Amino acid sequence: MAFSPMLGAFVIASVLLAVTPGPGVFYIVARSLAEGRLSGLASVAGVAFGNLGNAIGASLGLAALFAMSSLAFAIVKYLGALYLIYLGVQAIRSTTAVVTQRDEVSPPGASRRRIFLDGFVVALLNPKTAVFFAAFLPQFIQSPSAPMGQAITLGIVFVLIAATTDTIYALTAGAVRPWLQRAKSVTAAAKYGSGGVLIGLGLVTAFSEQRTKP
Repeated sequence: MAFSPMLGAFVIASVLLAVTPGPGVFYIVARSLAEGRLSGLASVAGVAFGNLGNAIGASLGLAALFAMSSLAFAIVKYLGALYLIYLGVQAIRSTTAVVTQRDEVSPPGASRRRIFLDGFVVALLNPKTAVFFAAFLPQFIQSPSAPMGQAITLGIVFVLIAATTDTIYALTAGAVRPWLQRAKSVTAAAKYGSGGVLIGLGLVTAFSEQRTKP
């Protein structure tokens, strides 16, 4: 897709939307604070691929199904909410183990692969993202020819922009983490806070209304 004023407007709008914190950003920050910069970057990659799946799904008409079928939307929304709550409970349980063992060095967290998969599932099971893409992308499709190809291309551009801003969030949270590790009580509080954020995010997702913003 050649660069045009319309594409430039899409990039500007995407940057403004990407920097606004949402479920993916909160998940990434929670992982970065609890387990470090590399875990945060792994979660960035997972969220990016989950968002890409939603962008492709929206281009193929999946978002239209969610928009028309309240049952389909509700099923996926509640699955995503339950998964967020599960991740929060797991984070709190790992905190309890750290406090009980009183280790001088924090034990290793989840594997990078598991963190990537968790981020992927968190983003993919957010039907609001698919509905958002269905509402947002068509505004920037320039011609009726090959609309699916244009939508997928725009979706990829948005995912890349979001991954860039998410990386900044992850690196910033990772930079703050060593300061939090100076006191065990602060470290435990950070992990409890991360778990609480994920649980709260799951509850908010479960009880929120359908919107066209991820």
